[in-house]
Amino acid sequence: MGLLILFCGCILFELSLFFIDLGVFVRMVLYTNMLMNFGISEFLCNFASKIEKNKYRIMKKLILCLASCLLVACGNKQEKGVEETIGVKVERAVPSSNYAQLPYVGVVEEESSTTVSFTGMAMLKTLNVSEGQSVRRGQLLAVIDETQARNTLMTTKAALDQAQDAQARMKMLHETQSLPDIKWVEVESKLQQAQSAYDMAKKNLEDCRIFAPVSGVVGSKIMNVGETVLPSEPVLTILSIDRVKVRVAIPEREISAIESETPTQITVDALQGETFQGGRIEKGVSADALTHTYDIRINVQNPGHRLLPGMVARVTMGKKGFEEKKIALPVQAVQEASDKQLFVWTAKNGKAHRTNVTIGETTGNRVVIESGLSEGDEVIVEGYQKVGEGTPIAFGNG
Repeated sequence: MGLLILFCGCILFELSLFFIDLGVFVRMVLYTNMLMNFGISEFLCNFASKIEKNKYRIMKKLILCLASCLLVACGNKQEKGVEETIGVKVERAVPSSNYAQLPYVGVVEEESSTTVSFTGMAMLKTLNVSEGQSVRRGQLLAVIDETQARNTLMTTKAALDQAQDAQARMKMLHETQSLPDIKWVEVESKLQQAQSAYDMAKKNLEDCRIFAPVSGVVGSKIMNVGETVLPSEPVLTILSIDRVKVRVAIPEREISAIESETPTQITVDALQGETFQGGRIEKGVSADALTHTYDIRINVQNPGHRLLPGMVARVTMGKKGFEEKKIALPVQAVQEASDKQLFVWTAKNGKAHRTNVTIGETTGNRVVIESGLSEGDEVIVEGYQKVGEGTPIAFGNG
């Protein structure tokens, strides 16, 4: 573009000289009387005079145009010489045994959940616990109105006393064979019925109070004081969290690599990144029909009940037998050329350079680099789509 502008300026300059020479030439023709009639001569004379009179003005304007063209040409040449710097993100090549670790996201769950409910129907009178409160086995949790149960117990107790008195009276007659056997059987049956009714009423009165069947933490409080409780309707839940489980969804192509003793590490951001060591793994055998994943549950000791159900955890799962340290990079950082040669873009002296590599196994979203890179090499992992050989780059460590 600059050369074209310069060329146009030169042409304008030559045209200025041409017009000036043309004026001189016309005047010479007129002086030698070699041309035509008076009208044409007068026109040419006027034309030549104007050119000669304004020749310096014409040359000045054309020289200014030429100078402008030169400045534009030089400016374009200077801009062309400044190459754009591309912003990228790099990762330093460092051998590590962590390349064989698979990253997942899991959710903390309680080891077990127990639903507490009443067996009878009555109004909830007292509720002695709140959500998140720790309870011990045998602790009183809630009480419903006992009025009806207590009245029923008193009624059945009176019936039992009457049956016992009748049985004692009839027993003497039966022993003297003054009472037929069929009557004696009837008396015994009524006594048993009265005893059963009393025992049932006594149990119903006892069931107006519920005690914690296990030790744990109150997970949810479903009923409130003053509400009517129905038989078997949940009132609250107790969660056992002395040991918790971390549920993780594993893709079907990776489930076969996980064993019950596979080492795991759980990191919880809600606890300022605190890390817990995973224990035995329970593998599910039914896959999710939509996601094609299998649920596993990792048992984790939970001293102090710091891990709570619902917390999100980052789970790192290692592969057994991978202790050798190797360089591993994100899969997307490895490119394939038209000749099928694999390569990565490395950063050296502020510029991008192509480096051929060979790869090994792929684990998750990372691939092992078998050859081509040395420890400390900086590999472009973001922004590699915009660079070429020798492209100036500005980057930060990943």
